[in-house]
Amino acid sequence: MYYSTTSLPDLQDYLYGAALVSFDFETAPDEQWRHEPKAALDPHKAHIVGISFSVAEGNAVYVPIAHKIGENAAPLTELWQWLADNFFASKTVIKVAHNLAFESAFLYAHDIVLQEPVYDTIVAAQMTLKSSTQFRGLGDSGLKTLVPQLLGDELPSFEAVTSGRQMNCCVNSSFTLVHPVNCSVNCRSQSFTFDEFDPAYSDVLNYACADADYTLRLYHLFNNWFDRWLPRHRWIVENIESPTAVYCGLMRCNGLLVDAELMTAKAAECEERLAKLREEIAFIIGDVNIGANCSTSAFKKYLYGDLELPVLKTTAKYQEAADEEAFILLKEWCRENRPELEKLFDLVLEYRSIGKVKSTYIDGYMKHINAATGRIHPQLLPLGADSGRFSCRQPNIQNQKNCSNDGLNVRDFIIASHGHSLIELDYSQIEARLAAYLSRDDRLLNVFRRGEDLHAMTTAAVYGIPQAEAADKKHPEYKRRRTVAKMAFFGFLYGIYAKSLRRNLKVDAGIDMSIERCKDFLLNLSRYYPALAAWQKTVIADSKRGCCAETVFGRRRYLPLIRSNDFIKRGNAERAALNHGVQGLSADLLKLAMGRLLSVLPPYLKPLFTVHDSLVFECPDEKLPEAAEVVRQAMEAEPPIPGFDIPVIAEVSFGKSYGKMEEAPA
Repeated sequence: MYYSTTSLPDLQDYLYGAALVSFDFETAPDEQWRHEPKAALDPHKAHIVGISFSVAEGNAVYVPIAHKIGENAAPLTELWQWLADNFFASKTVIKVAHNLAFESAFLYAHDIVLQEPVYDTIVAAQMTLKSSTQFRGLGDSGLKTLVPQLLGDELPSFEAVTSGRQMNCCVNSSFTLVHPVNCSVNCRSQSFTFDEFDPAYSDVLNYACADADYTLRLYHLFNNWFDRWLPRHRWIVENIESPTAVYCGLMRCNGLLVDAELMTAKAAECEERLAKLREEIAFIIGDVNIGANCSTSAFKKYLYGDLELPVLKTTAKYQEAADEEAFILLKEWCRENRPELEKLFDLVLEYRSIGKVKSTYIDGYMKHINAATGRIHPQLLPLGADSGRFSCRQPNIQNQKNCSNDGLNVRDFIIASHGHSLIELDYSQIEARLAAYLSRDDRLLNVFRRGEDLHAMTTAAVYGIPQAEAADKKHPEYKRRRTVAKMAFFGFLYGIYAKSLRRNLKVDAGIDMSIERCKDFLLNLSRYYPALAAWQKTVIADSKRGCCAETVFGRRRYLPLIRSNDFIKRGNAERAALNHGVQGLSADLLKLAMGRLLSVLPPYLKPLFTVHDSLVFECPDEKLPEAAEVVRQAMEAEPPIPGFDIPVIAEVSFGKSYGKMEEAPA
């Protein structure tokens, strides 16, 4: 049974004693943003029109809050206060929603931080299988998609509800619109929002209540599936991913302040430099069309056809590559074989670099600046990678390199508001620490137990030199050796081959090593960390038996190609298995910290975004030490892993811009 109520006592009676409640918000744009597409999804441009609740299958209540016609709940202040204190903050009621990040963002705009226990059915959907070896993607996990597929029912669509009312609005006296409709105009051409409909009308009521009802049904369906097939995934959904979804809503609501003035100035500088580079390149190659990033078919034909340069890298479709790595390799080749062309590739690489800065970090960011807030509000996706690591879009703020290009560090675009600073807490060497815990390698364990320098020890192992020499910062080879050692260690950790290590050193660090030397580096590491090498073999063997890899918490990744006869496909799957165990666990620890923060987050501390193993916030300057301690305690808390005996350390940095962060004194 679905019904509507405007009475707080009625709602209290409905929710009384319920240990499990699903809820759903109906939203509509504010007047200023009425005609902007998707404004109803933005908590800065929209408001909550009503809330539906369900405590049992086939049963739901809708509470109208801000409909322009019909009766709304009153007084609203009392309603919101009761919900904030007794429902959204409840430590006993499991609060279920489909896409908690959305509801969380709108609640946060009301200064409400949703508290555990919570459960996100869209997250649960993503962690259930749609085939024998493939989990559901976000695009396959919408409520309107899942209900017909899994429950066999059709949910009413917003378009169906509103279009039916629009067609009948002139003749149906039981349904009223706020704005008079000129009957000489086709009513279906009118555009209406949810707050313009009477909540008492049956179609509107059914539409609002069905979402909460069927969300609750999916909760039971997914948990029954988890309990039968992947019980540890249920624990992950309940204890890791659902609280993380709430935290994502906070980050999305806060957004990032960007320096639009600096971006505009740098855009002009980039365009001027690009024009000069095009002229310099044209002086060498003539009128060949290079496009925006020198990857046109005409330019490739010029390189590999007219100039007869060797194909040093191909695409997945075995075509000549024209990306950064290909141009770096061509530059190296030309240095030895066609020195007159080395300058061309210097220009091409600079052209691509500046072009990316302008298109991705200036034009790309500026088009996402929210007119209501002056900030960008990127969408952070907690299940964007198979390992459980975050991905980001609209725009992607996780792919910024902390480097400069002609004096420009793109991280400088992200700034703190007046009187505030950015604060970042980053897990120190978390992947190496987790590798030590998982492998039980004594040498690696002792590094972290004693607080020693991992990379100095690894440098000594890689080069076969005394550790004192490896740690000597005055040694002329210190930086170069340390860079090689770092890349070799993490390459070794994830099962890299010598050929790939050589390529990475050349492309990422500009260091040219022979394949034989790289083989020696990896062999030295396997001998120096024998238990780590043995653990890697065990992980690969276990993954081959089940064609999947799991983290300590049971987050599964299917690897059907790990038994492939194709050496390349099998090797990629083996490296994915090693990666999943370490990086997947790292992602879990960061997400557990997000969940802990929900209950202790001070109102002044604003979560902004996450990059790999770090959390970034905005904070009033006078609160920085206090805020750092709150977050540090959440991040360094002992994880719920049996026998976990590795110290986890979160390092703190402050800054007025993300490009000028300085480590806090120890």
